Amino acid sequence: MSLRPKSYQRIPAKTVRTARAACPKGTPAMLIRDRLDVLFEDEEFASLYPADGRPGLSPGQLALVSVLQFAEDLSDRQAADAVRTRIDWKYALGMELDDAGFDYSVLCEFRARLAEGDAADRLLTVMLERLVEAGLLKSGGRQRTDATHVMAAVRTLSRLELAGETLRAALEELAEADGDWLLELIEPERDKRYGRKIEIGKVPGGKAGVNALAETFGRDGQKILIAAWAPQAPPRLRTLPQVEILRQVWVHHYYWDPRGRLRWRDGHALPPAHLRFDSPYDTDAHYCVKRDTAWSGYRVHLTETCDTDRPEVVIHVATTIAPVQDGELTEQIHDDLADARLAPAEHVVDAAYTTPARIERARRVHGITLLGPVVPDHSHQAKSGGGFDKSAFAVDWDNEQATCPRGQLSRNWGPLRIDGHDYIQVRFDKATCLACPDRPQCTTSATRPRALALLPTRELHEIQTRNRLDQQTEDWQQRYAIRAGIEATISQNVRTCGLRRSRYRGLARTHVQHVLTALACNLTRVADWIAQPTTSRRRSTRFHSLCTATA
Repeated sequence: MSLRPKSYQRIPAKTVRTARAACPKGTPAMLIRDRLDVLFEDEEFASLYPADGRPGLSPGQLALVSVLQFAEDLSDRQAADAVRTRIDWKYALGMELDDAGFDYSVLCEFRARLAEGDAADRLLTVMLERLVEAGLLKSGGRQRTDATHVMAAVRTLSRLELAGETLRAALEELAEADGDWLLELIEPERDKRYGRKIEIGKVPGGKAGVNALAETFGRDGQKILIAAWAPQAPPRLRTLPQVEILRQVWVHHYYWDPRGRLRWRDGHALPPAHLRFDSPYDTDAHYCVKRDTAWSGYRVHLTETCDTDRPEVVIHVATTIAPVQDGELTEQIHDDLADARLAPAEHVVDAAYTTPARIERARRVHGITLLGPVVPDHSHQAKSGGGFDKSAFAVDWDNEQATCPRGQLSRNWGPLRIDGHDYIQVRFDKATCLACPDRPQCTTSATRPRALALLPTRELHEIQTRNRLDQQTEDWQQRYAIRAGIEATISQNVRTCGLRRSRYRGLARTHVQHVLTALACNLTRVADWIAQPTTSRRRSTRFHSLCTATA
């Protein structure tokens, strides 16, 4: 299929008259077309299509249809019907009223193309460029970021079900690829065991019964793997996706004991969650636990503007596997925003994105003020409220010494490494500490002197100290209160666009969903802003107004 770029700058006159008569106040699709003109041009996505072959549909139109589809939470069939029957959609797309549109399967094919490379991110980039041109978006100002969990579009499996279902998926693929070769390996009971979806409830015999069934799956799978890697086996069988998944799952969940028997691993002996699979049908979905929430799937990070004089729009979308922690995305978000010339003056985030090192880098590299709570001092001295915590000590970085509240100077200053992180360890004289009358307020050790673990540089230490003090003030908390708005954005997209669960399998396709969800959110918000370009305020109750008037 090849692309023949078309121009949809002019809307057919009949479409304009009919749409204006039917919707005199306009709809979101019409308001966006009027304010932003053609949102997606064909030339901007010409690289998605080959240069020869039968003519392709307009990618600009398909992109806008996909955004409108997500904005109204429509299926592919419903979206194709809307293109054929909705006057406001025809107006936005620049189509004749008698245009029959296209088959719904085209939308699935278009999303598959968006999953290649950075095509989906280009959609967001183009929309943001249009908003900048229209004066609805600019760099600087304030932005906020948060992440939420996204469940994978596959069935949640227990470890036992994962082993059985992985083997079944490999057998299905082998049966299709070379049924004659597989037929020689089939034994009695195999069809009863693997002929249908693996669903396992309570296994008789408790833990011993589970281990026995798991090792039965293990022996059956190992026989398939040995046969596939035998010299006389067709080499192409080893490259089948489900066979490779079977091999890796067996490495994750089984081991050979000293007597050469295949054994089922205990739960504590498994590889980390980011390495092992939770389903043979989506190997990008991984298990994660965050506070009280456990899921298998992904995380999505949304960054939006939050200036009062412009619409709040999502300007950055990042999708990761579930075990990737929020703070690992801070630098990437700043770098991407700077590349797009949309870096904020102030970036408001929660504690997961904030460390003194990230605050320092944001300011040094991009001139961004990273506003978020630094992890407080969790020492028992700080928690008690009456002890000498780290802030009670004066640190002289030039002379590499610290002074305790009693005026005593530290004796040792040297490097320290804890959990892969560098610190400076400061120790005081043992004899002086043991004789100090304030020792109960300083340390609980009966024999050792007081020691401090400081961040490795003066700048990081000062950032940590200053932020811990600032975030206790009312002024800081009022500035930080704006972060709560990103929770509303996530809630909006979960409720209206189904953000909580992935519609597709794989990280790349799930990211396409997240980008289209963000674009749909932007379309709705910009349309609301165009219709009423004032900051919406919560309606005050009569009782509140009365109290305010008499105060």
